[in-house]
Amino acid sequence: MNILFICTGNTCRSPMAEAIYNHLTSDSAQAKSAGVFAMEGADAASHSIAVLEENGIVINHTSKNVNETDLTWADLILTMTNAHKDMLIGQFPIAAHKVFTLKEYANHTNDGDVDVFDPYGGDINVYRETFHELYQLIKRIAEEKVG
Repeated sequence: MNILFICTGNTCRSPMAEAIYNHLTSDSAQAKSAGVFAMEGADAASHSIAVLEENGIVINHTSKNVNETDLTWADLILTMTNAHKDMLIGQFPIAAHKVFTLKEYANHTNDGDVDVFDPYGGDINVYRETFHELYQLIKRIAEEKVG
C-alpha cells in the first residue's frame, strides 16, 4: 500500500511519518510525504532528524509541495490536520475518496481531536512527543495493512 503523508511545510510531521511507516513496513508498502505550503528542497527539521535517529530510523528527505502525480501514486492520503484534509479535497476533489486525517484513519473515527500537534519551533522534547504520537498511530495502520 502506498501512503502519502501531508502536513504544512513538509519538514516536521509528514517526513517523520514517512520515515516511520517505511521503517515499519516491507518493500511492498511505501510512504512518501509532501506539504500544502512547502518550500521545495528544504531539509527535514533538525529535531525531526535527531528524534528519528534516536529511535534507529533513517531519514533522507527534502521537502516538496503536494502534486497530482503523488496523489495519483498514493492508495491512501493521510493528513496531519483536518484543515490539511479540507484543503486537499478542495484542490483535488478527484482524490477525496482516499483522503483522511491520520488520527481519523488510525482510530477509525472522526470524533474528537483529529489533528496531530505541529512541533515546529518547539524544543526537541516537543518533537519527541510528536514522534511518539505518530509512531503509535502509524504502527496501528502498518499492522492492519501489512500484518
